[in-house]
Amino acid sequence: MPTFHRVLFAFLLFLTSTCLFAQTFQADLIVYGGTSAAITAAVQAKKMGKSVLVVSPDIHLGGLSSGGLGFTDTGNKAVIGGLAREFYHRIYLHYQQDSAWKWQKREAYGNKGQGTPAIDGENRTMWIFEPHAAERVFEDLVKENQLEVHRNEWLDRESGVTKERGKITEIRVLSGKIYRGKVFIDATYEGDLMAAAGVSYHVGREANSVYGEKWNGVQVGVFQHNHYFYDSISAFRVPGDPSSGLLPEISSEPPGRNGEGDQRLQAYNFRMALSRNPENSVPFPKPDNYDSSRYELLARVYAAGWDETFWKYDPIPNLKTDTNNHGPFSTDYIGKNYDYPEATYERRKEIIQEHEDYQKGLMYFLANDPRVPEKVRKELSHYGLAKDEFTDNGNWPHQIYVREARRMIGDYVMTEHDVLGSKEVPQSVGMGSYSLDSHNTQRFVTPGGFVQNEGDIGVHPKRPYSITYGTLTPKKEECNNLLVPVCVSSSHTAFGSIRMEPVFMILGQSAAAAAALAIDEGIAVQDLSYKKLRKVLLEEKQVLEN
Repeated sequence: MPTFHRVLFAFLLFLTSTCLFAQTFQADLIVYGGTSAAITAAVQAKKMGKSVLVVSPDIHLGGLSSGGLGFTDTGNKAVIGGLAREFYHRIYLHYQQDSAWKWQKREAYGNKGQGTPAIDGENRTMWIFEPHAAERVFEDLVKENQLEVHRNEWLDRESGVTKERGKITEIRVLSGKIYRGKVFIDATYEGDLMAAAGVSYHVGREANSVYGEKWNGVQVGVFQHNHYFYDSISAFRVPGDPSSGLLPEISSEPPGRNGEGDQRLQAYNFRMALSRNPENSVPFPKPDNYDSSRYELLARVYAAGWDETFWKYDPIPNLKTDTNNHGPFSTDYIGKNYDYPEATYERRKEIIQEHEDYQKGLMYFLANDPRVPEKVRKELSHYGLAKDEFTDNGNWPHQIYVREARRMIGDYVMTEHDVLGSKEVPQSVGMGSYSLDSHNTQRFVTPGGFVQNEGDIGVHPKRPYSITYGTLTPKKEECNNLLVPVCVSSSHTAFGSIRMEPVFMILGQSAAAAAALAIDEGIAVQDLSYKKLRKVLLEEKQVLEN
């Protein structure tokens, strides 16, 4: 046999064997993602009699809800219904057990929540919790509902989505496994399935002119939280001398004009679980590539008299904290995530490691550097990483806080007009109530040579608002059997409110209900009767109007 034919035969044999031996799985609904929205979606599908497979790139389920965000961003808790409320009820039941209080007496906890008590005995819900407690609830939901979850399975984003006549027929993951379904749900923070399926989306901030908004786009000089430089602090290595170069962690790029759109993203960080109990804490590790000079800007903030280090060390049970960003220079790694949404998996791992190195270095600096006020170092000496959290990851959160990545562009785009109540929202599938909340997107040099942050927004709606079904569905001509409950169709400002974990759970459940009804009728998700969907959602105790 000629060499060419031998090579061709071998290649055809390889293709045949690959097709024959590739593991193929099938279900009515395929949910891609391991977030809180993914689990509520899968539970709802099971409740409606549908077979469902959860294909999770994550090993740990629950996303940020089990990844450190235990001081829940809720807004008005009365509008949290359905499986989301069930989750917080189960958290309540967990902390009713004496065994849950290992490092702190229940009566010593203090019961501080965001605007309401952490433990709501009247409604039997609890809104503040430890990461491992949340993960246990998600695992209980998986077990009780006999959900099939395939973990550590990553979508082949290059060629892993097969479509026929506007429908996704199957997806393939990097391990070679194939998943076939009638309807698919993208419940990832990144929107990877949505993007690979050819659905339109946006990354970054739209110009205010796109949707007639006020709070989108560049917002230089707008300070609505405490995350800006109160004092005039030089941006240069030698104060006042531009020739000395910029300090680390400051961009040399101009910030842009107010209202202009850009590709910048609000900053990411890790929501650390810190412990004040010496028996349950681990000293802050010194990263191998630690360089104290990158925190010189924070040293100057302290020298100017800033004294708010511990304002967002929010208490969660058992002498722990959900530690979030606060102040002009904190755990947010500003300006270092712009390429994350579109990046390869390899590049994303690098970005995540860069964030981890920055944040671990920051904590080591705070705990040890003599430029940090002694009272801060003394107070921080009482803290360490919680020894009983994230035990398979060096006590470090396994989920980076992807506050915003891709956002779908569907037939209906939620904007700040919907969220702030200036227009009526049709076909509600859930409600939100949190402020338009964007963390800073950039740190730049002012014309006077001083450093400043930009992008921080915190505008409160007057009342809770409805979220329309159209935010979950792509344009029909792009894909008619996909629902997207996390990277929803919304502007940057609207997403700043929608992007809360309770809302993701609500929308995950509603998306699955819609998927089940569309499967029953054999129709596109865009053609589903809202009347039928509404009936199911109300039966499932979703709150649709205020």
